[in-house]
Amino acid sequence: MSTNFRDRAIAEVQKAIAADHAKEYQKAFDLYMSSMELWVKALKWEKNKALKATMQEKMATYLDRAEKLKQFLQSESDTNANGGKSLMGANGSSTGKAKGAPEDDDSKKLRNALSGAILQERPNVRWEDIAGLEGAKETLKEAVVLPIKFPTLFQGKRQAWKGILLYGPPGTGKSYLAKAVATEANSTFFSISSSDLVSKWMGESERLVKALFTMARENKPSVIFIDEIDALCGPRGEGESEASRRIKTEILVQMDGVGNDSKGILVLGATNIPWQLDAAIRRRFQRRVHIGLPDLNGRARMFKLAIGDTDTGLQASDYNILANMSDGFSGSDIANVVQHALMRPIRKILQATHFKA
Repeated sequence: MSTNFRDRAIAEVQKAIAADHAKEYQKAFDLYMSSMELWVKALKWEKNKALKATMQEKMATYLDRAEKLKQFLQSESDTNANGGKSLMGANGSSTGKAKGAPEDDDSKKLRNALSGAILQERPNVRWEDIAGLEGAKETLKEAVVLPIKFPTLFQGKRQAWKGILLYGPPGTGKSYLAKAVATEANSTFFSISSSDLVSKWMGESERLVKALFTMARENKPSVIFIDEIDALCGPRGEGESEASRRIKTEILVQMDGVGNDSKGILVLGATNIPWQLDAAIRRRFQRRVHIGLPDLNGRARMFKLAIGDTDTGLQASDYNILANMSDGFSGSDIANVVQHALMRPIRKILQATHFKA
């Protein structure tokens, strides 16, 4: 079965390459994309791991070429539609306005207020730096990394997730996962807290929310990470202030994408108390990932990561003993325990009254 699909995929790719060389770029793009469906089916039935890895490498190469052709064709289309003046941004996405279009002082002020939320440098936290949480990591790879690396796979009814909510006890690694997303995803990353969006001036908070999503659309692909989202989007009720209600309403409108193109934007929320979120906000998060306390193997790996290359004399079996003793600990608890233990020699030195020569 896999051989049949593989042979058909190879034949389709050969046609695509021939069209590519003949500079028939639209035809080449269509053939590359039709070959992808065949490659996916071939992978599904292939049992040989080595051959499977080779096929995946070839798929990545052809997808990369298809994506470049798509960008070229899109830029050509935009150039023709705008009288030879392309509206494409530096990252290949539309800016939504012509270059040099005037921007009012209020808009500049709002953008400047949000500019600090854009991570200019990656946090340097990799997936392998996070112990356990395999399910959460796979979900985030599927939602963030794959659509950015292979956007042509997400067409028609197959669309990337627009909202993911990370929830669970404090100290289990929700914010740490967001840092890994910022490192691994080649996208613009906005790290937002309530202080970035709440203003003392009437009407400015909702304008900040709108400006945030506008900036995200102009810099697609982008990820908006809202830590402690419950502080912004608690349940609506009689005792709620008008300003808080307006902020929630604007977030709801922007996340729904009504009248706006929300493709290429992921809203990533984190909270310890998901039941305190407004029901409408909670519904906007299509995927909800529980970040629970680490299991035995996860705790053992966390102890190893927390200790790092510090010379402690611990053996592999000692980490398993520590993991057994720390049932119910979060990742933050383990990091604190290790820090206290590493400080003990320092305390001993401070308390010493005599030293050997």
